[in-house]
Order: sequence, then C-alpha cells, then structure tokens
Amino acid sequence: MQKKIVALPKLNNLTPSLESTALKLMEEAGELAQAIGKLRGMSGERSVVGEVEALDCITRELLDVAQTAVSMMFVLEEKYGVSIEKALDEHIDKLMSKGYLVDKQE
Repeated sequence: MQKKIVALPKLNNLTPSLESTALKLMEEAGELAQAIGKLRGMSGERSVVGEVEALDCITRELLDVAQTAVSMMFVLEEKYGVSIEKALDEHIDKLMSKGYLVDKQE
C-alpha cells in the first residue's frame, strides 16, 4: 500500500478548541478551493498567475488544511481522549471494505 506520510507539529502558541479548529479547517479548505479555482479559471477573474505559481499556492493551502486537521487531532486526543491511531486503523479498514483500497501485501 502506497502512503504519503506527513508529520506536522503540534502548534504550541495556540489554545485551540474543537469549534475554533473546525472553523479554521473550513476557512483553510475554502482558501484551497479558491486557489484551485484561480488555476482553472473558475473564479470569474482572468488568471494572471502562471501554472507553477498557482501550483505553489495550492500546495501551501493544502498544507494549511493538513496542519489544521492535525491540530484538530491533537485537540481530540488531549481534550476528549480519542485514539487517533485506532481511528486511523478503522478508517483504513473502511476504505478497504468500500473497495477504495486494495491490500496488495497478501
């Protein structure tokens, strides 16, 4: 199974709540969508950025989404006792049961 592993830090100068992190996640996802829309000319604006610059922007926004999602994982673990590791195993099982992922190690 091919994986993309991203290790992002726990932000230590914030006091996020579940609610504030969810709102931030939606904000960052919106910024990602906006960046993609500009690349594809879907924003209603004439695109004035080149493809490389647009892809750089998309990548930065995607990492902002990932960082915020990781921050929410820390909140869930520390404030609510959720096991992200267990949830990840269940998530992978779900992907396999839906046929989105095939374990080729068998």
